[in-house]
Order: sequence, then C-alpha cells, then structure tokens
Amino acid sequence: MKKPKHHLAQPPSPRQQRRRIVVFRLGIATLLFLLTLILFAATTLTSPILSSYLLPTSITVSITRSLFVESKLHALPIPPLSDSVPPRLAYLISGSKGDAHALTRTLLALYHPRNRYILHLDREASETERGELKRYVFGHALFMRFGNVRLISKANLITYRGPTMVANTLHAAAIALREWSDWDWFINLSASDYPLVTQDDILHVFSTLSRNVSFVDHTGDLGWKDQYRARPLMVDPGLYLAQKKDLFWITQKRSRPTQFKLFTGSAWMVLSRSFVDYMIWGWDTLPRTLLMYYTNFVSSPEGYFHTLICNAKEFRNSTVNSDLHFISWDNPPKQHPLYLNPADYEKIVGSNAPFARKFPRNDSVLLDKIDKELLSKVGAERAVPGGWCIGSRENGTDPCSVVGNTTTLRPGPGSERLQTLINSLLSPENFKPKQCV
Repeated sequence: MKKPKHHLAQPPSPRQQRRRIVVFRLGIATLLFLLTLILFAATTLTSPILSSYLLPTSITVSITRSLFVESKLHALPIPPLSDSVPPRLAYLISGSKGDAHALTRTLLALYHPRNRYILHLDREASETERGELKRYVFGHALFMRFGNVRLISKANLITYRGPTMVANTLHAAAIALREWSDWDWFINLSASDYPLVTQDDILHVFSTLSRNVSFVDHTGDLGWKDQYRARPLMVDPGLYLAQKKDLFWITQKRSRPTQFKLFTGSAWMVLSRSFVDYMIWGWDTLPRTLLMYYTNFVSSPEGYFHTLICNAKEFRNSTVNSDLHFISWDNPPKQHPLYLNPADYEKIVGSNAPFARKFPRNDSVLLDKIDKELLSKVGAERAVPGGWCIGSRENGTDPCSVVGNTTTLRPGPGSERLQTLINSLLSPENFKPKQCV
C-alpha cells in the first residue's frame, strides 16, 4: 500500500544548508564592512577621540510608540546664525604622492582659527612624505594653538574613478562629526585647489545664508554618462588590495535603477552640517542603499552625493546648483580639466567663484599672483591675514603672529565678488528651477 503524499517543503540537504550559511555570512560581512568604514574610521586619527562624541548632537530620537522608527529619527532644526558670530567651515584637503607641499600651501591659504581642517595623503605617498607633513602640522604654532587641524594617519588607498574616493570623503566627514560639534558646512578640496577669496570674505557671505543650504553641481540628465558610467559594472581593487591597481570590468551591464533617480555632477561640494549628519548617521536606508549601488559605479564621486541629496525629501529643496569653483575645460570636455596658467587670471577673477582648480604642482607663478592681488598674502609659508590678525606688519613682520578676537571679520573685495555670485545662484530664475532636475 502506497503512503499518502504530504505537500510539505522538504528539508534542505546538508550541502544546501552550508551554501545558505556561507551566502548569509558574506552578506552580513559586506554590510558590516561598509558601516564600519563610515562610522568608525575616525579612530585612525593621530589625536585621541573623546568618547563623548560617539553620538552626534544633531540627531534626536523621539521615544513614542510608532510602527515606523524612521518617522521618529530626524535632524534637529538648526537655529539661525547670530549676526555677531560667524559660521565655521570644516575642510577636507586631499592629496597623493608628491602633494605634501601643495597641500600645506592650500591649507595656509584657507586657514582661519574658527574653521576645522582634515588633511589626507593617500597610501601612494611615501612614509617619508607623510612624516614630513606630520612634522609640519605638529610643529606649526597656529595649528597647535587652536587645535583645529587633524591629519589622517592611517592613509586610505584611493583609486581614480573608484568608490574609494567616496569612502575617503565619508571618512573625513565622520571625523569632522566626531572631533568637533560646532561647524556648519563641510567642503572637500584637493591639493590642486586654491581659494580666490579670503576666509573673512567667505565667512562674511556665508553668515547671511541658511545653514541648511548645500552647494552641489548636479543634473538628472546623464547624457553620455548613462551608457559609459551608469550601466557598466566595475570593481575597485582599492577596497581589498594593499597596492593600488586599476579598476577591472565586468562584461554584463545593468539597467537604470527604478527605486531612485540618478544624478551626476561635480565631485567638489559644499555640504550643510544637517545633510552630513544624514549622510553619515542616516535615519533611513537610502544613504546605505546608494553607497552599495555606487560601489560598482564608474566615477562614483560624481554621482553618489548628488543622487543622495536629490532623492532625500528633506534635502532636495536645499540644493544650490553650483560647486563654487572656477574650472577650465576643453571643448568638448575631456576626462580631466585643463591646468590653469597666468593667462587665465582675468577669467578666474571674473568668475566670482571662491575656489579654482586645477593648479599645476610645480608652477607657483599664478598662485603667487593670487596670493598678492586677491588674498593680500605675503609669502607661501604664511596664513592669509584676517580680522583675527592684530600684529604689526612693519619690517615684514607677520601680523598673524599676534592673535585677536577670532570672530572679528575684515571682508574685502572678494566678499563683494562672492556675494554677486551667491545672489545670482539664489535668484528666482536659478535657485528653484535648477534644483534636482
């Protein structure tokens, strides 16, 4: 007599069980790696980190009953700036092999006691060069007095066009959140960038802005990037190898996502503190979903941040469509911008931008001209004088050797140029119509 059949799922074989366990463990390990990279990479700083900064002060959890925890996690509203207290800026300045000198020159041109600075030389730089940078930072009287410069001691390996560039920016943003609780905007620059206005100029102009505003050059029209950036799949060896290797490609291509809209633009940004809080501590899954998606995206620094801010409802209406840079390109544009030279000076000044790139590493003629005529800076080894510098200038003395009130600003012609640009960007025809479209 035949036994009746039971319509029950058969238990998996031991081999199937082992396979499922391996897949599950790999998935968990990948997710933990990404979260650890963002949230805890700040422990690689050369200075100790206070445990009191483990949780950000700008995130609140409402302890009420709700089916959806996301509705109870949000950024605290940021009060308007006082007219008497300028904002603070947190800068990331990144470099690679041979960039230590250019990095320190850019740092001095950007320096202000109120601001915060994070320096990174990637792993391609030698230990000798990294040691020289460390000695310079720890031996500089101003940096030590105000304690506002941090050097990432355990260097990240950065692969051109790879997601390791995104990881490095997130690393620095996490450091800024843990080290300091009082900054208002996060600005990423490289050693080949240089300011065109003084910090007094930019702090004066930014004092008039809402602290929720972010400057991100972006567009939802991918054009040729759809075929050559969005659809190809690649792997960045910098995620798992100790030595720098080029990207390698996967033959299969993917379709455009339907859960979110892709945006692309400049890799150089000015991000609000509230958006950085969301990006690092994200109280919904979008920042992590996009981070995993862009792990296999070509030139992800030109897409991750733009797609995130334009798909996050509470931030998409706070974007200003500009990277605040003067950059010279070929026509049609190529992969890299043109190096700037003295013949570009009038166009640089006429752009009203606060930053420019790309400056050649070993040519200081144009930088010396900018120092003298735009920044009133004497010598590549001195900080740009501002309202906080009250020392004498007689006999070539550095006025910043004597420090006064660091909230005192002395804006110059650069503030007028920058204000003209900001007024144009925030005009009715440029602000709302160019947001996330």
